[in-house]
Amino acid sequence: MLPDNILFSDQIAEDLIAFFKQKNYSKLAVLTDEHTLQHCYPIIQHHLGNHFVIKVSSGEEQKNLNTCQTIWQALTDHALDRHSCMLVLGGGVLGDMGGFCASTYKRGIDFILVPTTLLAQVDASIGGKLGIDFNHFKNHIGVFNQPTLTILHSGFLKTLPIAELRSGFAEVIKHTIISDKVMWEEIECRSLGDQDWKRIIKHSVEFKASVTQQDPTENGLRKILNAGHTIGHALESHLLGSGRKILHGEAIAVGLIAEAFIAMQRGMLNDASFQKITGYVLKIFGKVQFDAAEVEAIARLTLQDKKNKDNKILCVLPTEIGKASWDVEITLGEVENALLFYRSL
Repeated sequence: MLPDNILFSDQIAEDLIAFFKQKNYSKLAVLTDEHTLQHCYPIIQHHLGNHFVIKVSSGEEQKNLNTCQTIWQALTDHALDRHSCMLVLGGGVLGDMGGFCASTYKRGIDFILVPTTLLAQVDASIGGKLGIDFNHFKNHIGVFNQPTLTILHSGFLKTLPIAELRSGFAEVIKHTIISDKVMWEEIECRSLGDQDWKRIIKHSVEFKASVTQQDPTENGLRKILNAGHTIGHALESHLLGSGRKILHGEAIAVGLIAEAFIAMQRGMLNDASFQKITGYVLKIFGKVQFDAAEVEAIARLTLQDKKNKDNKILCVLPTEIGKASWDVEITLGEVENALLFYRSL
């Protein structure tokens, strides 16, 4: 059962009108980037009542304290009090950062997430994780806090370039690998363009919401959602730091293959399942390029992963398609070997 603050919407304008009628916010800010301001904001613009817009630049490289200062300054300039609200209209980067800014402004004001990308709808907007990057370490500074409302409208997917749609699909694949063999088999037999997006979004949201309700602050079960992220985040951080930005889902796709390789090498995952995971992920995402000389530096970034404890790299490893184990200790050597294997594909 979904939490009360998550709403699937076919009529987003009408649903927002109904929501705001129930509230009595003193002021409303709408946070956008240049893309959502152009393509998504016009869909809801005239249904929000009095509000003002804050526009920031898009991209993971903008998810930092400097951009937060811009947002906080705009809220301050418009004299928002603690009875105000911020609506965040964007993808995962904007949702993470906007929710973090709202949660820390005057010790917290209400915020609404209106995720506009597949990645944000199936993953980033669900579960209350908010934060920003710090010195290129992914989500290094942040909080747990739930939005007052998360409204999911699949119509926004029509505004996405194919690369952004594919990026979000990595999280869908991850959810099936760790939890649902039947759904894996359903998506595996289809190309990216032939997926049933409404069904996929509903499945992923219900699964992630169930996990995060059981473990809100990631003390146990919720760690399973980090599959692909230990190595994926390390690669994403390394490339971002060297000016070679890739999309989050592209990095997670690498992580899913590399971590499945470690599981297979350990005998935790059979070869047939490993080949299925590797084959399908490569079919959808192709190869991300990095040099062998970079492997050691990428691997060392896993030492900064937020799941670690006592200087041990703790990872999520698949045990079969549909099941996984979390808090599995892996070594730098295993990470390096997995990345070298990925390069050899």
